Amino acid sequence: MNKKPIMIAISAASIGLVGFAIYWLRKKNGGQNMNISDNGLNAIKKYEGCRLTAYQDVKGVWTIGYGHTGDVYYGETITQAEADALFRNDIQKFVKGVNSLLGSTRVNQNQFDALVSFAYNCGLTALKNSTLLRKVKADPNDPTIETEFKKWVYSGGKYIQGLANRRASESKLYFA
Repeated sequence: MNKKPIMIAISAASIGLVGFAIYWLRKKNGGQNMNISDNGLNAIKKYEGCRLTAYQDVKGVWTIGYGHTGDVYYGETITQAEADALFRNDIQKFVKGVNSLLGSTRVNQNQFDALVSFAYNCGLTALKNSTLLRKVKADPNDPTIETEFKKWVYSGGKYIQGLANRRASESKLYFA
C-alpha cells in the first residue's frame, strides 16, 4: 500500500484548517491584523534616535536604545544589537495595541504606521483616550485628524519642538 497519497491528503487537510483559522481570526478582528512596515519602523527610529547609554528624557524617565523605558537605570549601557532587540520587542506591544484599539476600523498601511509611531511615543493609554483615535474610528479619512496629531506637542506642560516635528511627520505619513 502506498502511503504517499494519504500523507498528501492529510497535509492538504492541515493546510485547509490553518487557512480557515487565519480567515476566522481576521474576520473576528474586523478583517484587519496589521504589522508595521519598514517605513514605519524607520520613522520611529529617526525620531527616537538610538542612545546606548541610559539618559533621562524630558520628563525625567530613564531611557535607553530607541526610546526603551521601564527597566532602565542610571549608568546602564547596551550594545547596538541589544538596542535593536529591545526595539523589536517593544514595537510588537504597540503594533498589537494599535490593532486592538482599532478593532474593526480599517486603515491603510501609512495610517497604521503613523498611529503606531504616535502610540510608541505617547503611549497606548494616551491613544486610547484621545480624540485622535475617536476621529480615526469614526472616519479614517477625516481631514481634521491632522489637527488632532498636532495637539500632542507638549511634555510636562512645555512646548517641545521635537514633538511638533514628529507630529507633523506622523500626520504627513498618515495622509500620504
